[in-house]
Amino acid sequence: MKSLLKYTLAFFIMAATTMFTSCSSDDDTTTTTTDELSGITKFKEFSNDTHTIELYSKAGSLEQGFNEISIRIKDKSTGNYEKNAEVSWMPIMHMTMMNHSCPKSEVEKTTPNGTLYNGYIVFQMAQNTTEYWDLKVDYTIEGTAYTATSVIDVPASAKKKVSSFTGTDGVKYVVAYAEPTNPKVAVNDIALGVWKMQNMMDFPVVDGYKVKIDPRMPSMGNHSSPNNVDATQKTIGGLYEGKLSLTMTGYWKINLQLLNAAGDVLKGETITETVTESSLFVEIEF
Repeated sequence: MKSLLKYTLAFFIMAATTMFTSCSSDDDTTTTTTDELSGITKFKEFSNDTHTIELYSKAGSLEQGFNEISIRIKDKSTGNYEKNAEVSWMPIMHMTMMNHSCPKSEVEKTTPNGTLYNGYIVFQMAQNTTEYWDLKVDYTIEGTAYTATSVIDVPASAKKKVSSFTGTDGVKYVVAYAEPTNPKVAVNDIALGVWKMQNMMDFPVVDGYKVKIDPRMPSMGNHSSPNNVDATQKTIGGLYEGKLSLTMTGYWKINLQLLNAAGDVLKGETITETVTESSLFVEIEF
């Protein structure tokens, strides 16, 4: 009898341990997935015969301008997310008379064991009733190539965040505002991107230039702010980083000047008593 009780007790202890371990494992998986998606929201999914492509962003949408985008690839047959894909993308604006692309980054993984593939796309123009953007995602898994394409929504931004123009050197440029996404009354870290149009489909990063910054409040006598720092590149191929001083809440026009490596102004004007705004600017309101 004692022997039977001993084995019965041992069985229940093992069962309880297994159940606890199983629950802990499930919780760990849920926590990992939740942490990976923290701060981003899915705004689009589309499929091919094999996979479902999921698109995420902080805002849960896209807009005209600079957009950080994350991708997940789900196997339809297993429901599992692919962790070892090589991914690239190609956004295309379908206009009435022509097609073109826009500035975009490579697509890379930020965590080796994660399921997210990340990058940015800069939509220099918004969709309209007759012209639209689509996104083609190409990827390779264990030597097999796949592709999926879908129309995406790119509405106009509420404030001006991107500018396309021809510089005094005859080159076509795109300048876009990237950070801060949540500006504060403080000296903020600002990030801007500079690209050139090499052809209708290729927009490489411009290296070694400078973006001069002069924020102004038009409703408050067009006053500026102290301690701004012009934006320069910290790394080749990267965004241009500087300091943006905002002394109060409200609407700010951030006047810009784009200078090449020799210091020549390619676009934009210095603000004076008679020149109240630059022809190159972005806007924020908070």
